[in-house]
Amino acid sequence: MAPGNGSFVTQFILKGLTDHPDLQLPLFFLFVAMYIITVQGNVSFITLIVLNSHFHTPMYFFLFNLSFIDFCYSSVFPPKMLINLISKKNIISYQGSMAQLFFCFFAISECYVLTSKAYDCCVTICNPLLYNIATSPKVFSILIFASYLMAFSTAMAHTGCLLRLTFCDANTINHYVCDILSLLQLSCTITFINELVVFLMGSVNIFVPSFTIFISYDFILCSILHLSSTEGRSKAFSTCSSHILTVSLFCRSSAFVYLQPSSSGSMNVEKIPSVFYTNVVPMVNPFIYSFRNKDVKLALRKTLSRKSFN
Repeated sequence: MAPGNGSFVTQFILKGLTDHPDLQLPLFFLFVAMYIITVQGNVSFITLIVLNSHFHTPMYFFLFNLSFIDFCYSSVFPPKMLINLISKKNIISYQGSMAQLFFCFFAISECYVLTSKAYDCCVTICNPLLYNIATSPKVFSILIFASYLMAFSTAMAHTGCLLRLTFCDANTINHYVCDILSLLQLSCTITFINELVVFLMGSVNIFVPSFTIFISYDFILCSILHLSSTEGRSKAFSTCSSHILTVSLFCRSSAFVYLQPSSSGSMNVEKIPSVFYTNVVPMVNPFIYSFRNKDVKLALRKTLSRKSFN
């Protein structure tokens, strides 16, 4: 008996990213390179923010949390995927699958941290004179705490609902991770409540942040249009462009996977956006915020020059 409520399955078999043996080794080296870049990029960005005191501001506090989440998130799913690409039999225990499912915490945290960053952009452009008051340490601490609290509540809801299911004979997951929709397809009990929770929580955690971001950028756009100078408009657009790109990459890929019934699409098709938001998004985020930020590039050059001098 497995450590679940009446579940007879003690382990699951992951089919992996592809069934073609010729593709597994090239994909392994590709994702190893992506993983190294992801870890190095996010750790470097975190270190840069910590070491430079002029980055100890609300904006960089949000970016610090974003990089921290991306680093943690990239350390949950990609390592197992890499093992699957070079292993003959890909097995994960029942407990391990539940742990992987709980770590959707990081993805949901990212949604709300990006929402908090939209608030920061809105205040920066619309009410710059009130910036220090509107983004006081107390305010952004509450925003970050609320982001993690929403993520924890959602992860507990998904994990708790899945623990009540029974898994009888089928234990092959058509995915490279223990995705919740893949697990629901294996259960030998009714999964209506689980699918409802997935849809409701997915709707809340995508539409609420998206709506908040949309409203924030509505105010931002109105403020930009009232600016008289072209230079001011260009600077305002530059301030927001990195955030808009990050939001678009993350929300579109995650919405494609989770805002549809589990039986409506092919899991092989859903693997593509899953790869995107578990591997690509955490890799590109630090570069999006670094390459479009003169202060970050200047601080990076100074930090590297100090190390070279020492």
